[in-house]
Amino acid sequence: MPKLILKNVTKKDWLLFAVCVGFIVAQVWLDLKLPDYMSEITRLVQTEGSSMSDILLAGGKMLACAMGSLISAAVVSVGAARLASNFGASLRGKLFDQVQSLIVMGMQSLIKAPVMAVWAIAKISGKSMEWTLSTGAAVICLLLIVGICVFLALPKFRRLQELTDSINRVTRENLTGLRVIRAYNAEAYQEAKFEKANKDLTDTHLYASRVMASMMPSIQLIMNGLSLSIYWIGAVLIQNAALPDRLTIFSDMVVFSSYAMQVVMAFMMLVVIFILLPRASVAARRIREVLDTSPAIVDGTVTESVPGAKGEVEFRNVSFRYPDSEGYVIHNISFQAKKGETVAFIGSTGSGKSTLINLVPRFYDATEGEVLVDRRNVKDYTQYALRNKIGYVSQKAILFGGTVRSNVAYGDNGRDNLDSHVVDSVDTAQAADFVEAMEGGYEGFIAQGGSNLSGGQKQRLSIARAICRNPEILIFDDSFSALDYRTDRALRDALKTECADATKLIVAQRIGTIRDADRIIVLDEGRMAGIGTHEELMKSCEVYRQIAYSQLSKEELA
Repeated sequence: MPKLILKNVTKKDWLLFAVCVGFIVAQVWLDLKLPDYMSEITRLVQTEGSSMSDILLAGGKMLACAMGSLISAAVVSVGAARLASNFGASLRGKLFDQVQSLIVMGMQSLIKAPVMAVWAIAKISGKSMEWTLSTGAAVICLLLIVGICVFLALPKFRRLQELTDSINRVTRENLTGLRVIRAYNAEAYQEAKFEKANKDLTDTHLYASRVMASMMPSIQLIMNGLSLSIYWIGAVLIQNAALPDRLTIFSDMVVFSSYAMQVVMAFMMLVVIFILLPRASVAARRIREVLDTSPAIVDGTVTESVPGAKGEVEFRNVSFRYPDSEGYVIHNISFQAKKGETVAFIGSTGSGKSTLINLVPRFYDATEGEVLVDRRNVKDYTQYALRNKIGYVSQKAILFGGTVRSNVAYGDNGRDNLDSHVVDSVDTAQAADFVEAMEGGYEGFIAQGGSNLSGGQKQRLSIARAICRNPEILIFDDSFSALDYRTDRALRDALKTECADATKLIVAQRIGTIRDADRIIVLDEGRMAGIGTHEELMKSCEVYRQIAYSQLSKEELA
């Protein structure tokens, strides 16, 4: 188990672990005392003149050992379950599962089995060379069988984890892409993908299960063979021994048989661990990978803006490339947006528009240069303080299961009188008509993902959610694409009136959406191809003119 994972075990859990180990040792001691009392009872029964009280006393001690072993096992089971639950809960806060099963089973098997094997072997050593050799031969055969099975099955158990991921991935694709699959009549193709993933998983599972299934009968055969050999050797020894020694040999045979079975049982318990260990090791490796991953975005300490700089955004020679990417997505971008201004970004698909504005709320950090909000580098702010200044509308409209009100008032808005803000925000976003027509109005039901609304309705509610924060900065990442031209125009007019103090950063594909912006930044392959008003760019920027003429005629542009 990696050290990093064990760091999640608390001092209280370590204490519980120590208590469980103590009870395991006690259980082993009690289990190994049972053959001693069995031997004493056998001797008393075979000895003339033995009193019933002595036999009952030995039997009572044997029963007490059995009860003590049972109680110890129960305590260990409860303690191990509690420890596993605490440990699993701790890990599940970061990432979860298979390790929990290993702890529940391993607490008893991994510790108990070696203790029992060593202790039992120590107690039977010296009883009889023939019995010892037969037990040793059985243990060697047992190890050989277990070794072969583990060698064959271990890679398959590791592979099972990967194949389970594969079938989950295919299933998720089938569910999330259901409409596309139906539209392209690709049901058979997707079924074939699922069948292949399912067959690979089934075949691997069957192979591993068959190997492990063959192991248990083999172990049972060895156990029965060992018992038979012990009694056969014992019969020969008793037959060849002098009459006074026969009772002693018989008693030793009973005791030796019990201890030999304990040794074999110890190895059987270890087999359980060999079954659980591969999957647990894969899960532990995944947990370690997650816990080893350092956050790319490191929180700052500043919570306040520079006085008098509210709503200002500035890029200073900003370049950006994605991790493990060779080329830059954004090259040396510089501009400034003052309070209340509207700055728009336009360019061809893949020119870096969305990446550029995502640097403001620190969804990514600039590779080179500085992004400033209210004259401070965004890296200096705490993420909470920075994002509380921003109302963000993503490229894909995201709504959550609940009501209109819960979606518009989403998150920590930090204001009183939220109800009036919800109504005003919905009205500004041009969504009041369909919201008030819904059953329940502002308490109307919104399905998960907003699946009961059209694309334009989802987009307008997403815009209302951003407005409801009453932010310093509004970021619209191609958030008007699903709106008709009339609604687009009405919404922009409402934003200009109702959100006059907010700085607006707008990514758009349509010239009509951005032509009234205070400044338009034209991006071409991550570089700034032009900056200015619509009229200035029509004169000075060829890239902008090509975009404009591809959408509107010269008369419409005029």
